[in-house]
Amino acid sequence: MKIFLSSILFLLITSFSFAQNKIDKTLRKLNKESVDYIHVETLEKAENPILLDAREKAEYEVSHIKDAIWVGYDTFQLDSVVQKIQNKNSEIVVYCSIGVRSENIGEKLEKAGYTNVRNLYGGIFEWKNEGLPVVDSLGNETERVHAFNKHWGKLLKTGEKVY
Repeated sequence: MKIFLSSILFLLITSFSFAQNKIDKTLRKLNKESVDYIHVETLEKAENPILLDAREKAEYEVSHIKDAIWVGYDTFQLDSVVQKIQNKNSEIVVYCSIGVRSENIGEKLEKAGYTNVRNLYGGIFEWKNEGLPVVDSLGNETERVHAFNKHWGKLLKTGEKVY
């Protein structure tokens, strides 16, 4: 029995490490690191940052980090953000599935003069992989996370994947 439990524990730890390594590798390949990262454990301790969700509306409606404002990616409108966030020194954290689209939105915000923009490393996938809550469009906690597609969904290790 001890061997069985030890094996299960090993597999769980390995799968989380594997997911993190895959996220690390993917971000190194696809991002320029042009927007400073903030890691989940640091964001969790931050005091009232403004969260911007840079995924598509359908993804956001399945679930998002509580109090996040949807800004989209393909439909992103800088003017809309400027109207909502007038203080350009506000602490802003942009996220998407793992941190690729959010880097692009973060760059646009920085170019517009926002001085305290961060990109959530690993995005909502890493948030959920760390066991933190997400909410649905009604504000209720949910296990569902839009995994974008089967390829990207491999990086989400906890929760219920929705495509």
